[in-house]
Amino acid sequence: MKHSVFCGAMAIAAALVLSGCSQKKDTYVELPVDRLYNNAMNSLAAEDWEKAAQQFEEVDRQHPYSVWATKAQLMAAYALYQDSKYDQSIVAADRFIQLHPGNRDVAYAYYLKALDYYVQIADVGRDQAVTQQALVALGEVVRRFPDSRYGRDAALKMQLATDHLAGKEMEIGRYYEKQRYYLAAINRYRRVVDLFQTTTHVPEALERLTECYTALGLHQEAQKTAAVLGYNYPGSKWYQRAYSLVTGTSTATASSGWFGDVADIF
Repeated sequence: MKHSVFCGAMAIAAALVLSGCSQKKDTYVELPVDRLYNNAMNSLAAEDWEKAAQQFEEVDRQHPYSVWATKAQLMAAYALYQDSKYDQSIVAADRFIQLHPGNRDVAYAYYLKALDYYVQIADVGRDQAVTQQALVALGEVVRRFPDSRYGRDAALKMQLATDHLAGKEMEIGRYYEKQRYYLAAINRYRRVVDLFQTTTHVPEALERLTECYTALGLHQEAQKTAAVLGYNYPGSKWYQRAYSLVTGTSTATASSGWFGDVADIF
């Protein structure tokens, strides 16, 4: 993923192709803007992300009103992203957006900010606050730039992040069910079915709901839920488990009309 982001950043930087020499390390030197920018680009090419970020920031500091400074602000955000300094990268991207809302590269700034959140998404066993932040930022890219390559990629990443959130709900639901806190488990599984309908977790959520309803003696609810599962995911293993649980038989012996009245449920 970072390779594709690199290509985007280099495409932006390509508008200013420079030549020059290097500056002395850790020594403040007032240099022409083109030389400063070229030094930063050399560090970027060498994948010295920390140094590149510092040098791009120096371009902005020494020559704040130049066209180079505008480019350098965004490139600094990119270098910080590559250096895994995501919080700093977000701040830099936000600054670019605020200062240059009409700039032709502002779409990339929004996209880079979204990536800063996206790459921090933790596994489902941990807090998912950053996943929510990633969804908001990705959604902003899609809303503002729907037909751009950034908008299309952001839409895909939104689907993955949404699936991740559904996975978190499922993990909590399974825990409650294992502890026999069936009502709490039902609440989690219902959230998956109601809020994350396009994710891969819905078939399992319906089957787990069938289990919980059966455990509580709510056989009519269990049958209705199994019917919805069979209607929408007839070939899934979760349908097979739900059918067996409700009827006491395997799906191999099921008549084609067992779920025939499923339309009445909706």
